[in-house]
Amino acid sequence: MRGEPTGRAIVIGPYVRTRGGDAETPRRSVRNTDARLDEAAGLARAIDLHVVRAIVAPVSQIRPATYLGKGKVEELKGLIAADGVGLVVMDCALSPIQQRNLEKAWSTKVLDRTGLILEIFGRRAKTKEGALQVELAHLNYQRSRLVRSWTHLERQRGGFGFMGGPGETQIEADRRLIGDRITRLENDLKKVQATRRLHRAGRQRVPYRMVALVGYTNAGKSTLFNRLTRADVQAADMLFATLDPTLRSLALPHGGKAMLSDTVGFISNLPTQLVAAFRATLEEVMEADVVLHVRDISHEDTEAQQHDVETVLHQLGIDPDGSARIIEVWNKIDRFDVDQRKDLENVAARRSTDVPRFLVSAETGEGVETLLAAIEDRLAATRTTLDLSVDASDGAAISWLHRNSEVLAKELRDGRYDMTVRVDETKRDILVNRYGAAPRPL
Repeated sequence: MRGEPTGRAIVIGPYVRTRGGDAETPRRSVRNTDARLDEAAGLARAIDLHVVRAIVAPVSQIRPATYLGKGKVEELKGLIAADGVGLVVMDCALSPIQQRNLEKAWSTKVLDRTGLILEIFGRRAKTKEGALQVELAHLNYQRSRLVRSWTHLERQRGGFGFMGGPGETQIEADRRLIGDRITRLENDLKKVQATRRLHRAGRQRVPYRMVALVGYTNAGKSTLFNRLTRADVQAADMLFATLDPTLRSLALPHGGKAMLSDTVGFISNLPTQLVAAFRATLEEVMEADVVLHVRDISHEDTEAQQHDVETVLHQLGIDPDGSARIIEVWNKIDRFDVDQRKDLENVAARRSTDVPRFLVSAETGEGVETLLAAIEDRLAATRTTLDLSVDASDGAAISWLHRNSEVLAKELRDGRYDMTVRVDETKRDILVNRYGAAPRPL
């Protein structure tokens, strides 16, 4: 839940003008300027800043010293002074020198997009693992920014956080302390990864399969998670409303079960420090049997958001186009009328059949049952269905089958249980040799 605003801020979108027909820029990665600025303002509000104004400052060429041209820096200086703000948010990645020079020119604190996203993650991470991951990302970012700041020697960039407070004045000592802390955090996260591997190995010993939700922040992943699992994970119309991963049991239409994982949302220009730090968490996506890519199909930049998510998936070693695990979920169709929905259905039908697409509304539940059936079919495609018979008195065998397979049917006849089960290929031979199981006739 949001708190009271902690400060007044101006959000500036210093967007580089793109030439029409630029072959180096993928068409679907080009973002709407107003949507980009709205997103940046939303990020600022996510840390309880009062956004006094949000303005676009077109850039024809990035200046090494201040990112913006001298004339634009002077123009903005007047606006900043008139509004009496204490923070300027630049919706771009600034070098340490650019950040320092802008702070000197405007006599105010300056936060770039990377720092802003890290600040949000720092506030939202609730678990010990999440806190470790965010602090590691913070420190890697801070280490490159131990430069003289705009208030002489009373404030140095160092420590944890960006929003103010004096720090150490000895830059060399800061670098050494930060380096030591980074080493300790990396060792702690290795232990986290080892624990996750143990948990994952435990899940692989039982018949539950893994389904992971991914998508752009605020695409409706947590709302869909709650709808599918009847859970109560926080879901709000807010960027990065949830950070820490959550696992819940997912009931499939024909009685089977899977585990559903809700992961952190992605965003354009997601800091590389965060992708690296959250890799242990995102391993749930890498190991998932089915990956649900949730898209806010009502957003004007939905194609660009899709491109951003696929970029991160590529970094995780998942090919969004060539992976049989991907299912696209076009969410928020409740925002369209009947004719618009028909148009969407036609668009989805014309797309590549390699990645199935389903129109749903996580808010109202429309289309969710069809999606669940598709998840079940996708999970079943990698498993074998077998028929077998077990003596009713053999409790150990029946228990083993329930633990290691998905029991689809079980009927008692003449002192024996006739069973239909679904198993991974790794356990198929065990059932055939031990229980005389036979493939179910098509």
